[in-house]
Amino acid sequence: MKSDPLTSRRDFLRMGTTALAGAAFISSGACSPQPKEASQKARKLIYRALGRTGLRLPIVSMGSVYAINLVRTALDKGIVYIHTSSGYSERNHERLLGEVFLGRPRDSFVIATSPDLPYTPMKGSDRSSDIGKDVDPAQILESIEGSLRRLRLDYVDIYYLGSIGNREVTLHEPYMKAYEKLKKDGKTRFVGVVTHENEPAVIRAAAESGFWDVVLTAYNFRQSHREEVRAAIRRAAQAGLGVVAMKTQAGVYWDRTRTKKINMKAALKWVLRDKNVHTSIPAFSNYKEMEEDLSIMEDLTLTPKEKRDLELGDELGLSGCYCQQCGRCLAQCPAGMDIPTLMRSYMYAFGHQQPKKARDTLRSWTSTEIACTTCGKCDVDCSLGFDVRSRALDIARILEVPEEFLE
Repeated sequence: MKSDPLTSRRDFLRMGTTALAGAAFISSGACSPQPKEASQKARKLIYRALGRTGLRLPIVSMGSVYAINLVRTALDKGIVYIHTSSGYSERNHERLLGEVFLGRPRDSFVIATSPDLPYTPMKGSDRSSDIGKDVDPAQILESIEGSLRRLRLDYVDIYYLGSIGNREVTLHEPYMKAYEKLKKDGKTRFVGVVTHENEPAVIRAAAESGFWDVVLTAYNFRQSHREEVRAAIRRAAQAGLGVVAMKTQAGVYWDRTRTKKINMKAALKWVLRDKNVHTSIPAFSNYKEMEEDLSIMEDLTLTPKEKRDLELGDELGLSGCYCQQCGRCLAQCPAGMDIPTLMRSYMYAFGHQQPKKARDTLRSWTSTEIACTTCGKCDVDCSLGFDVRSRALDIARILEVPEEFLE
């Protein structure tokens, strides 16, 4: 049964108080205690070469982890690669990692980040999830300096060009020249691209470029075009690119009220059984989740139960929280809303329990800019079966929550 899209703001806030609090930026003292057995058990690690970079990494790496002690423990457990971005939590994630790195040998970890660049407006809108070709390359060169200061490092290992959704941007020569200069100047060892929409085209372009070293792509069992993504990943690996997978656990929950969780181990195994994926960056918020992610390296085989678990959404008629950013909805919206960005924000808020990241994804949006709040009917047919209007209204309510409640 679909939720009532007209739930009052007061009811919504009362319902979501616990979830919103649990999704806040976590300080060093806010993480749950590390279980004794977790600190004592030696964990098996599977390593794969990250393409032609020469780096060998455990197949489980670290995505958006905001508890400083949890990051430290993950590194102590054998995780090597940490992913961040200058835009994460208004640059606070890089600052947090800078504290973690103090006193650690520089060759004991691999850090990747990316510049926070303005997006190119969509046709009929001032929103987009693709940076386009109009960004001044000087902004890329300036942004890395800020990242290095916050990280307290002289260089990063991988510097990504983020939010790419088409072939032309992947091959845009001014961007590649800027990244080439960063490598030449010793600011980064390797360069890569990030894509979470139109992934096959971006991955193929990166492979053909002869320039990019790494591709970071969305890849999971819920993608309707997952076989096309798989084929593009294989091509990239054959061309010598390192392949890093994100969005591996497909939004975490099958439902917005978080009563039915996706089998995290099964979802991560599904991705990493593809040996052309060299590592993954699942997000985890506590020691239990970290251990669960690391435990998949004991055996990558999908059990019969795990296979059934991955089909639970279809069995229960649930569409999940993960938006694959295919853009099929865009032409269907008479108001010209950037629905993929709205749905990605919904995934962060209700799937990952990160309402602040949901708000950051929307940048300067206000609730009144979401046309769904005044539109009485929605005929958008989502390829994954989302009730688009209902989800957009939920996001509009989050935009009305005072900022301090998201911190």
